[in-house]
Amino acid sequence: MKRSSLALIASFLIFTIAPPLAQAQKSGLVNSILNRMEQNRRSLRSLRASISMERYNAQIRDVDRYAGTVIYLPGSGRNARVRVEWNSPQHEILVVSDGKYTLFRPRLNTAYVGNANSTRSKVANVLGFGLNVSRRELESRFHEPEYMGEETLWGGVHTVHLKLVPKGQANFKHAEIWVDDSGMPIQVKVVEKNDDSTTVRLTNLQRNVRLSPDEFRLRLGPEVKKIQS
Repeated sequence: MKRSSLALIASFLIFTIAPPLAQAQKSGLVNSILNRMEQNRRSLRSLRASISMERYNAQIRDVDRYAGTVIYLPGSGRNARVRVEWNSPQHEILVVSDGKYTLFRPRLNTAYVGNANSTRSKVANVLGFGLNVSRRELESRFHEPEYMGEETLWGGVHTVHLKLVPKGQANFKHAEIWVDDSGMPIQVKVVEKNDDSTTVRLTNLQRNVRLSPDEFRLRLGPEVKKIQS
């Protein structure tokens, strides 16, 4: 058989056999990652960490950056408790509990109160998306996760990057999750339909530390102006 014929056969085998094989390998890898995420979710009883957030405005191509600390207690369904205390660019405290949020801005002596699904509590929603969503819910709400490759985030943390596209109607275009080797989603990005996005990153994680329910209550004095929103 001529070399040209052998080369043709080899090329045929590569293009007909290799892609399905590679796809099967990726599916197996994604399945393994989802299993680790579910194990992490089930074993996570509390979390304390440093948190950073980037909010990108696609219309003006501008990024707002925030940094602070977060504590988190998982709950049934979407009833997780979250407290975020921003130190930069300004001091603010956001508490989400029992389906409600309170955003306290000390410099204005004002607290905004409303439904936990409000855009004011977006950071908690994005965070909960990574930490408090079961594998069953992921599979019911999203198409099969797309494997985006392995990435090393700043701080030298090895992760696997997944992209999630919702089934049917949703109020966002897609989400992306960076999962570390233990199955912990340490970075989550949600891209809106107008291409705005919110990216939340966790560092200095302390798992299953003791947290008091009082830490998720804001005791505001009568001098604080409260605005329902």
